[in-house]
Amino acid sequence: MLDSPDVLTGKVLIVDDQQASVRLLERMLRGAGYTSVASTLEPHLVSQLHRKNRYDLILLDLQMPGMDGFQVLEGLKEVEEDGYLSVLVMTAHPGHKRRALQAGAKDFISKPFNAVEVLARVYNLLELRLLHMQSKKRQRKLRWPRTESRAGQLP
Repeated sequence: MLDSPDVLTGKVLIVDDQQASVRLLERMLRGAGYTSVASTLEPHLVSQLHRKNRYDLILLDLQMPGMDGFQVLEGLKEVEEDGYLSVLVMTAHPGHKRRALQAGAKDFISKPFNAVEVLARVYNLLELRLLHMQSKKRQRKLRWPRTESRAGQLP
């Protein structure tokens, strides 16, 4: 298991076209001890930002002008190298929740926000993401010596 300090250092990106929502979420997360919180009001920048920063969790609003959250999710799938995309969608529309999960989101929160729910879901998703990363590292370590020991053997 991970310690809270490990989870609190996970890299989080908040994506929402409403500055008030972004500020509220930033305050909530920083107040809870999260140390790496970034945000953008520009959904078209998300894939580029993720490619550069490799966020552990993306909080994504679904209703944004120009490029909605579903389009952002599709773009993220193309740049995610690890195969495990951790996205928590935010919506005021109950009908969007199922569609978002089918599109690749890991979970959802409803607007208006409930602080206890937001913090619990963020913590749980970050913990899962970081455990996934640890598992992948261990798998590589277990495979590496076997591959090396076979390299010197004749067929």
